[in-house]
Amino acid sequence: MEAKIVIVGCGMSGVAAAHRLIKAGFKNVHVLEATARSGGRVRTGRLGDKVIEIGANWIHGPSVGNPVFCLAQQYGLLDPEALTEENQAMDIGGHPPWVPTFLSSSGRKLNMEDVLPAHEMFAELLEESAEFSNQGVEPLPCVGDFIRTEVRRRAQERWSGVDANVRSLRQCLISNFLKVECSVNGAHSMDDVGLGPCGLYKTLPGLDCVIPRGYEGLIHHLLAELPDGLVAFNKPVQCIHWNNTERSPNPVTVECRDGTTMAADHVIVTVPLGYLKKHHSSLFHPALPLHKQRSIQRLGFGTNNKIYLEFDSPWWDADCEVIHLVWEDEDAMVDQIPDLHRSWIKKLFGFTVLKPTERYGHILCGWIAGHESEYMETLPEQEVFNAVTQLIRRFTGNPTITPRRVLRSQWYNDPWTCGSYTYPGVGSSDQDLENMMEPLPTKKSPSQPLQVLFAGEATHPCYFSTVHGALLTGWREADRLITHYSAKLPPQPSKSKL
Repeated sequence: MEAKIVIVGCGMSGVAAAHRLIKAGFKNVHVLEATARSGGRVRTGRLGDKVIEIGANWIHGPSVGNPVFCLAQQYGLLDPEALTEENQAMDIGGHPPWVPTFLSSSGRKLNMEDVLPAHEMFAELLEESAEFSNQGVEPLPCVGDFIRTEVRRRAQERWSGVDANVRSLRQCLISNFLKVECSVNGAHSMDDVGLGPCGLYKTLPGLDCVIPRGYEGLIHHLLAELPDGLVAFNKPVQCIHWNNTERSPNPVTVECRDGTTMAADHVIVTVPLGYLKKHHSSLFHPALPLHKQRSIQRLGFGTNNKIYLEFDSPWWDADCEVIHLVWEDEDAMVDQIPDLHRSWIKKLFGFTVLKPTERYGHILCGWIAGHESEYMETLPEQEVFNAVTQLIRRFTGNPTITPRRVLRSQWYNDPWTCGSYTYPGVGSSDQDLENMMEPLPTKKSPSQPLQVLFAGEATHPCYFSTVHGALLTGWREADRLITHYSAKLPPQPSKSKL
């Protein structure tokens, strides 16, 4: 098929769309990538000689319903454990059952009997907060307010006879759990996450797993099956001129920053929501319809960064999989740090332990979200190293612990992403996600249809923020074009039966 299709962005959704179109027989497909590499927010790096993920970390819900898992399995990229039926059947509801250690800011290890009442109440409230999307009524606008209000109310009922210090500690634990959720959602605060729409996100069964040799391997396998020269790197797009009215055979012209232009019948835009928030007014001419602009504004797009630390030897227990850092002055149940410049490090909720040790050695991954994370990106690496070292020494009570090396991600200051991933902001709804995926011109227009199509994790109605969401949306928009051209083909004469 000769239709000229331009795909903007060579992340997972762009690669998936190109792959689907080429396999369906489209010959005139071009991918324009702003940077020198493919993968977008799938980005594998190295800490010393160890493979680590700077971007997407896990396959969330690795089971038969997850196309990322199926492709990784097909390409032989997974550990045998990830392929077991038991792992695929495990329904973790988005929260892996990691073995935790809880450390306090006074340098002591907390007992699980102190932790469990707060953890159980928080998990219960998270589950309840996801149910308001089905009810159509929300008692409060945001998840943060709902959790704080309900903890105070239920604590009076359930913890009335508990010592004041223990009760205070439990509320400090709630602060830590709120910070965890900021990282999970990619939000500055759970006060920014809408209570009604937060339940739109759906999980798949399966115990989250990694791709041992790096997530980017999946992108490279897909690209290896496509024609050479399909992707133009270092080719940022300046403006997409759609609904061309001049006598042009193509309804769309893609103008690149280097001054070159490409005429196209269809453009699939796969840029992150963070980039759209910042640049949609200049990226499209004519401007996007107002309802689409408002959905871009209402949906949330925040920052979640990693700080990797390598040690000569472990200072954590052999079975430990996640370390939580609990500040004993945070019984107000907060997930925002008022003094950003002096205390940004308090937003880091803790560390996950990279396993197995035989593969990774002794590496921890610290997680920090929000404006504190964005501020962290601006600091010299030595300052980040010092802050994290002092943090660990304080929480362990060991003044000699020193990392061998550090590596951090910097997604907010990446000009092509402007953050990490999408979450349902306060005031958003499922209609906003529908608006995000709507092609241009809209159905009401008499112009040639499907000039500009939209893919990427922010356009999936329930798998936003995930790699499988990005992949599925790339396939969806490719299929939209495949169906469009299939409908235009003349019907094949049926063969008479003998």
